[in-house]
Amino acid sequence: MLLDAPLLSAAELKVVDQIDDLRRKLRFALSPPTRWKGLIRRATLAKAIRGSNTIEGRTISFDDALALTAGDGPFEADEGATAAMVGYQRAMNYVLRLSVDPVFRYSSDLLRSLHYMMLEHDLETSPGQWRTGDFFVRDESGNEIVHYGPDPDEVPGLMDELVVRLNANHSGTHSIVDAAMAHLNLVLIHPYVDGNGRMARALQTLVLARSGVLEPVFSSIEEYLGRNTLEYGAVLAAVRGDRWDPHRDTRGWIRFCLTAHYRQATTLLRRIERARAVWDRAEQEVSKRKLPERTILALVDATLGYRVRNATYRSAACISDHLASLDLKALVGAGLLVPHGERRGRFYLAADCLKSIRAATRPKKPVEDPFEGSPSGHLMPWPPAQRRALDRRG
Repeated sequence: MLLDAPLLSAAELKVVDQIDDLRRKLRFALSPPTRWKGLIRRATLAKAIRGSNTIEGRTISFDDALALTAGDGPFEADEGATAAMVGYQRAMNYVLRLSVDPVFRYSSDLLRSLHYMMLEHDLETSPGQWRTGDFFVRDESGNEIVHYGPDPDEVPGLMDELVVRLNANHSGTHSIVDAAMAHLNLVLIHPYVDGNGRMARALQTLVLARSGVLEPVFSSIEEYLGRNTLEYGAVLAAVRGDRWDPHRDTRGWIRFCLTAHYRQATTLLRRIERARAVWDRAEQEVSKRKLPERTILALVDATLGYRVRNATYRSAACISDHLASLDLKALVGAGLLVPHGERRGRFYLAADCLKSIRAATRPKKPVEDPFEGSPSGHLMPWPPAQRRALDRRG
């Protein structure tokens, strides 16, 4: 038996409607495809993959994440963090393909295969296999066990039940709720020795993507979860209780996920508007200096605060290494980029004129809480001051 979603309240249904409206706006804003959409997609994928690995303690800079998603080597990440990032990216690339597979069905073998892709680099974690030992959570401060997961002999049956539920027709349930419950059940069953959080987040993204509303990169809330790790962990701890219990109240988790979707979709819409504005300003700079139009790609990345490398620029512009070098040298000569490092380690950052564009286009206020002021608006055990601090982190 698995955990079930609660019947949504009027306040929750209102937020679902707001999210649907935001997703429709996103779909419109991303169609027809434009060159800056590619920049948004690449950055959003890197932020999602980075966020999911950061939660697991595999910290990697955004610039490294961006480089790895472009197939380039990292700047500074250690070998372990890079391997974890590459493994998760491989699994997510498969999720992107499965999202449009016309004969797709969930299966235990699929979930174990995705897990193997993620953790193949660390064979001690038994990638692709169910755990055979007990799972429990220990409170490090008091050195006591605060949660016991289901017994290992229950895991195969629970995962089979999860697969049956995923393949069922949920015509009366919103895809956001289905995806949230898939995430929650997998992470609390804890079917693997390691990587359960990453698998749960990837599964949530897959369920969302299969709904067909938005492509997977723009459906995911992994970026938001990575920025709000403390609150994410707190709500999971509150829902799971001291032991596996499929009768636990899941409303706090559903509200947390609705808030995450609302804020992530709003952030993406703001990011799209900012990319448009930055693109227009970069286009003016290129035209004024009679530079090749393709160099706008490098200027937009730099203006948004990303490091520009020869490899990532030439991949985006579809040009040779030699031509990319000439373009970047011209941008430095025009006073638009500033070089750092030497040879293979060289990268370029925005010059002051681009930094002023960055400041002028930065959003002026944080995204609001969609449940602010609603009955039982905050189901999380956070005092107001701490809640505000968490919101600022997001």
